[in-house]
Amino acid sequence: MHRSPTALIALLLMCAALGWAQNNPASPKPGSGVPQTPLPSTNSSPQQTPQPPATETPGTAPTGTVPSSTTQPPVAQPSPTGQQTPADQEKSGAQQSGSQITEEPLVQIPPATPAEPKTEILDSSATSGALTTDGHDPILDPAPVPRTTTTLVGGTISGVDRLRNRMTVKVFGGGHWTVNFDERTHIFHNGAETTQLALKKGERVYVDTQLDNNRHDIFARNIRVGVAALPADADGQITDIDTKHNELTLRDAINSVPVRFAVDQDTRISNGQTPAAFKDVKPGALVHVRFAAESPNRGLAREINIVAMPGAAFTFAGKITYLDLSRGLLALQNSSDDKNYEIHFEPSRTEATRRLSVGTEVRIVATFEGSRYSAQSVTVTKSAEALR
Repeated sequence: MHRSPTALIALLLMCAALGWAQNNPASPKPGSGVPQTPLPSTNSSPQQTPQPPATETPGTAPTGTVPSSTTQPPVAQPSPTGQQTPADQEKSGAQQSGSQITEEPLVQIPPATPAEPKTEILDSSATSGALTTDGHDPILDPAPVPRTTTTLVGGTISGVDRLRNRMTVKVFGGGHWTVNFDERTHIFHNGAETTQLALKKGERVYVDTQLDNNRHDIFARNIRVGVAALPADADGQITDIDTKHNELTLRDAINSVPVRFAVDQDTRISNGQTPAAFKDVKPGALVHVRFAAESPNRGLAREINIVAMPGAAFTFAGKITYLDLSRGLLALQNSSDDKNYEIHFEPSRTEATRRLSVGTEVRIVATFEGSRYSAQSVTVTKSAEALR
């Protein structure tokens, strides 16, 4: 078959164009998507052969060679689609530049050693000099005791709150006080120091109280539990008896003020030298009471001695210390108990009236009528002249 000269010329031109295009490829435009063929490097170092892209499985780490910490730069991996992104093109151009890029070797930092625990001692200056002045540690020790006036208060514990460290005291004379205590408080039971477990409802206490200006409450500096009050004595006449509440009212012989006394099972009652019961005590009886004071107008009777019951007869013997014939009254210093008794008598019916004088020794039989002693007989045992 014969080809025309025109066709042969055209074929030769196409072959020449293809060979020139292979030797001189055109630079692609940015974003054209045409991959750029890397130019041969003028560097004397051997050219790095691109590694084929590693096949990745979702959820697993990529396989392939791990770049070592050498001076060789990392090899750019072509994209899986066979096309390079603009960032890959910039990296590829940088690798094929005429100047060689040398990376700094990676320095491995050793792991940090964990810090060892240490104890820090606070300087005394951090506590404003308290450690050097009074030995008080403001961090661990409680606050110092208030520097206020101490007041002694006596009463009975009506309630104890051990969670809030406070107690309620029914004060002698009336009123209730809430008193706070803590580890600074000294608690004594019958003279021996003890703990707050000794504070019980109904116990008699005496408290050294102070006003805490910081908290505006009452603080107990010392608490004395189980201290028995000193007994006191009273003489007088019973004016009223309350058998329901076991109480009696006595008109004091000194100031004539009514005083109430409580009687319990431990109260000892006697009529002279004979033991008696509370039912034997009657209104109008003269008694001697030994009691423990709880308040100005009430106490607990420890002993009740019936001196005289209305209608009872008594014998007195001793010297006359006072005599008033117009009133029919004499005072006798009784020799048996060394007490002075006022005895009424009728001068006109007494045979020894003319022999009576101050200093005369007499023996008188008298009846107690509830308000006074009335003489039934008066006998002179020794005249005043004989005693001189």
